[in-house]
Amino acid sequence: MADLRSNFIRIKSPNPFWLASAPPTDKEINVRRAFEAGWGGVVWKALGSEGPPVVNVNGPRYGVVYGADRRVLGINNIELITDRPLEVNLREIKSVRRDYPDRALIISLMVPCDEESWKAILKQIEDTGADGVELNFGCPHGMAERGMGSAVGQVPEYIEMVTRWVKTHSRMPCIVKLTPNITDVRKPAEAAMRGGADAVSLINTINSITSVDLDLFAPQPTIDGKGSHGGYCGPAVKPIALNMVAEIARSAETRGLPISGIGGVTTWRDAAEFMALGAGTVQVCTAAMTYGFKVVQEMITGLRDYLDSHDMQMSDLIGRAVPNVTDWQYLNLNYTTKAQINQDLCIKCGRCYAACEDTSHQAINMGQSRTFTVDDEECVACNLCVDVCPVDDCITMRELPPGDTDPRTGRVIGGYQNWTTHPNNPMSTAAE
Repeated sequence: MADLRSNFIRIKSPNPFWLASAPPTDKEINVRRAFEAGWGGVVWKALGSEGPPVVNVNGPRYGVVYGADRRVLGINNIELITDRPLEVNLREIKSVRRDYPDRALIISLMVPCDEESWKAILKQIEDTGADGVELNFGCPHGMAERGMGSAVGQVPEYIEMVTRWVKTHSRMPCIVKLTPNITDVRKPAEAAMRGGADAVSLINTINSITSVDLDLFAPQPTIDGKGSHGGYCGPAVKPIALNMVAEIARSAETRGLPISGIGGVTTWRDAAEFMALGAGTVQVCTAAMTYGFKVVQEMITGLRDYLDSHDMQMSDLIGRAVPNVTDWQYLNLNYTTKAQINQDLCIKCGRCYAACEDTSHQAINMGQSRTFTVDDEECVACNLCVDVCPVDDCITMRELPPGDTDPRTGRVIGGYQNWTTHPNNPMSTAAE
């Protein structure tokens, strides 16, 4: 049976599934319930230093984007960091640490950009026995307006400076949580490395307005007739998160930097995808808020079964897909496929025909009795038909073997050729 125990930057946990710093990790009772449900670790909701009080709204805090059957696709959150007294949080953290010594317990911090404030809170955190700290440089709302959160995360020089303070004044492992609200996520990751960070976590929430109330004419959630931008999370952000994790994992400047993956992890498969792209652990928020803490049990069972069925250990999975992530210009332009429709599975709904005829390459023909077939001479292998077909494996992509002639272009298939050397590329050495 696959061993799911994790040793991430010297932080040990019985499995790689951690709860992210978020509303579910704001107090002792929540964290205890999470550990009893099976979570391997928790990142305690962000603590602030002594100073101006944090006051959260006393109205709606979440806006939601729904899919079919009201399935939650994304949540917009306007909640700030913890508004509970620092001493209360520290006391509860110490209590949880005492009773769950085998679980990962990391403390998220959001502190003003002055060295003394960081030095003071780090000493208090160390006294709790926590395993490490996560520097919240990601939240895009509320605290950013105070010069914290993503206001720091968008400036690599600030990331490096604060990370260096933390490593100077603390013995604890340090994770830097990155904002996705930036052009190139590799730059803040590089800054975190220069500052001495042990790892990065990403992505934090995406700056967003999820919807507008068309009666009140205000963004939702609406507080006394007004709304604000917030942080967007959940399954809808997973593609963005996967790309950013992969960018850091495959960059020469950040290769080898440990990553804790965050962003839409709802099932074991989501977690496995993050891990294949380089994440050593995954952090979860929206799935727990939607389905409760016991959702982790499916994640644990599913990941273990997947690893067992592939005769793999977790270390074999982490980073396994990274070598196969490349830039577009290095893709093999001689690799050719064509769509094919399994007539035994086809339910004759016509969705493939409508999609291809109206918005693609008119490569699907409709015959008598609504029989749909593919015209290889028009098919460009975009696989839109596969994507819109409601029946699994009814439409698949058939690879043409080397030596065949592509009926659409007339070119003989074979011989690796990418865009950088393709004759149609005006910058190519092969171009006339």
